[in-house]
Amino acid sequence: MANVWRLLAGVAVACCLVMAMAGTSAARQAPPDPQAYVKYYVVAAAYQDQPETLTAIATRLLGSGERSAEIYNLNAGRVQPDGASLTDPNRLNRGWYLVLPWDAAGEGVKYGQIPAGPKPTTKAPTPTGTSGPPASPSPSPSRSPSPSPTGKKNTAGCTAVAASSSRSDWAQLRMAADGAWDLSRGNGVMVAVVDSGVDGDLEQLSGRIAVGADVTAGNGRGDTDCHGTGTAMASIIAANAGNARTPAGLAPDATILPVRMVGASGKSRATDAANAIEVAVSAGASVVALGSHVDLSAPAVVTSLTTALNHDVLVVAGAPTRPVTLPSPGEPAATGALLLVGGVGADNQFVEEYQPEAVDVVAPGADVTSLGPGDAGPLSYTGTRFAVAFAAGQAALVRAAYPELNATQVEQRIRDTADALGGDTPDDRYGAGMINPAASVARPVEDERPVGVDAENGGGGMGALVLLGLALIGGGAFLTLQLRRRRALS
Repeated sequence: MANVWRLLAGVAVACCLVMAMAGTSAARQAPPDPQAYVKYYVVAAAYQDQPETLTAIATRLLGSGERSAEIYNLNAGRVQPDGASLTDPNRLNRGWYLVLPWDAAGEGVKYGQIPAGPKPTTKAPTPTGTSGPPASPSPSPSRSPSPSPTGKKNTAGCTAVAASSSRSDWAQLRMAADGAWDLSRGNGVMVAVVDSGVDGDLEQLSGRIAVGADVTAGNGRGDTDCHGTGTAMASIIAANAGNARTPAGLAPDATILPVRMVGASGKSRATDAANAIEVAVSAGASVVALGSHVDLSAPAVVTSLTTALNHDVLVVAGAPTRPVTLPSPGEPAATGALLLVGGVGADNQFVEEYQPEAVDVVAPGADVTSLGPGDAGPLSYTGTRFAVAFAAGQAALVRAAYPELNATQVEQRIRDTADALGGDTPDDRYGAGMINPAASVARPVEDERPVGVDAENGGGGMGALVLLGLALIGGGAFLTLQLRRRRALS
């Protein structure tokens, strides 16, 4: 009997070793660093005997001093290694890491993960007395506009889009986004809203609205909005519930980059829409929400969308209401994705007549409560662009929860976790169905493999350890039975 106990003790020790090895293996296979690979520049004490400034860096690496606004928007509020952060475009400390737009090139441009340091914040403060980096005195050939150096918000002659003061919270209740907040609140994700701008003075959006850009003005800012639709979209995505009357956004910790492409007249141009998308991509937005002013069929827009798809951006747009040839990535290895959303009411009726088989998913788009600009407070809106905002907020939750996934995988996760509509026989008019924010960050998705992770090899190593443990236990049990049998026969 003593031999049996010694044998069992040996098996127990072996099992402990197996579990320890399994724990070590799991630790080695922890998710990759969630920080994205970016282009960045390390600030020097001086360059050619001149102090480093954002304008000088933009001129040298981006071809235009006016593009210093893009560098500012990408870095405002990021905590630097010395504990300080960017507040004055003319004051840069040696050793700071500046994230650069994707097309930056020249001496000193690096590509990779920014070396570890103090955790960045999502707050994007603006320097005292200015709305962003000063513009270059010479005209810029760049297609990307910068914020106005005057700091003035010009909304003269603009009329807000009609909305109802009646309130219904059916959309927020149906989305139940708070069920996802234990796992993700959109922290660290920049969502570009391409529409009428966003009112950056709203308390519910305080600290999460970048200065952005106004492509209709050439060098204006995007954090102003008199039409109201862009503000309503941004609030659906990232508003904080300041009081009981304010509906919370789906991803309240996400950062909004407002890109205004609609002037005071309310009319839009395809070239402005195309430039707005280019601005969003170059500023580092990983999710781009397109308002209803963007014509997906316009050649200039198709070209800009192709650029976005080539840079791992998830573009969320309204499903088309007329025939259109959708863009595709220009590079075989591109990982960007285009998600087409249809808007529905509480009764699941569409708010527009979409093209057959054009809808990927649906989201609330009728009688949706969101914030209006200025002192308007909560208003009720209807339109496809608001369904786009809900889907963009969900995309921010997923990108924050699973930073190792590319845009195509994020789009697939949104589809796979949607709730089918149509009863026992799902109606294909709704695509994959109604988006489900909580499920999209919590539900396992079959065949999903993180980017850059050899899931098969990792799984195989872990499986081998488990099999070894089972073999030891099984072998111990077999030997125990044999010893008992021998003792019974002796």
